[in-house]
Amino acid sequence: MDTFFLSHGSPAICIDEAIPAHGFFRSWLPAAVAGTQAPRAVLVVSAHWETDTPAVNVVRGTNDTVHDLPGLPDEMYKLRYPAPGAPELARRTKELLEGAGFGPVSEEHGRGLDHGAWVPLMLMYPEADVPACQLSLQTGRDGAYHYDLGAALAPLRDEGVLVLGSGTATHNLRELGPLDAPVPQWASDFDAWLRDALLDGRYDDVKRYKEKAPYGELAHPSPEHIYPLHVALGAAGDEARAELIHRSWTNATFSYSSYRFTKKI
Repeated sequence: MDTFFLSHGSPAICIDEAIPAHGFFRSWLPAAVAGTQAPRAVLVVSAHWETDTPAVNVVRGTNDTVHDLPGLPDEMYKLRYPAPGAPELARRTKELLEGAGFGPVSEEHGRGLDHGAWVPLMLMYPEADVPACQLSLQTGRDGAYHYDLGAALAPLRDEGVLVLGSGTATHNLRELGPLDAPVPQWASDFDAWLRDALLDGRYDDVKRYKEKAPYGELAHPSPEHIYPLHVALGAAGDEARAELIHRSWTNATFSYSSYRFTKKI
């Protein structure tokens, strides 16, 4: 099972067909995942769940749909994504992380899926029939920590689990513009650097993006939207090959660049 980093950008992507990434999530991506094998469950590492130490959501029954952003179109708050919980996967994730020294891992019972999880999943699996759970981020740590966190989860790929990092390749809300606004040079430069570093296999540079990338602090004033990439990359292994699977922009500074990580054989 390959791992993926998806730039979910604006939550309105799940209803707004004018956003170019809408069609990508809906058509190409599920086909690409199913091209290897259908996942038995999805583990989502979302930019929108931060804790001091790792946590997993343990849901028996149906996940609640967490509407965790204000100011969206009214119809967004009416959407529901009742994907089954994946309590066994949550506890397997906890076992792997604690075995690798990342414990203690807490269990959050009843926490549903935030928009970083249900927005892409709604387009990928509209029938809401794939069990899903989430793993939190620790934004007080660095990229290398999250890469190693992902590496501890590598066995999940051989167990039919799709490890999905959900963030945004560039994320600076203070610099957003209209939907079709031109992309500023700093955002384009960072996005291009990230692409080249990943495709060239310079993963140590990606771990240290704040030092190595142009405009790293401007592209990510806070790191929660890029750390899911580190987890997905780490879960694919040191010899993984990165593939750029989508690239588009909206609102000047939302890059929807998304990546697939395939373990070399």
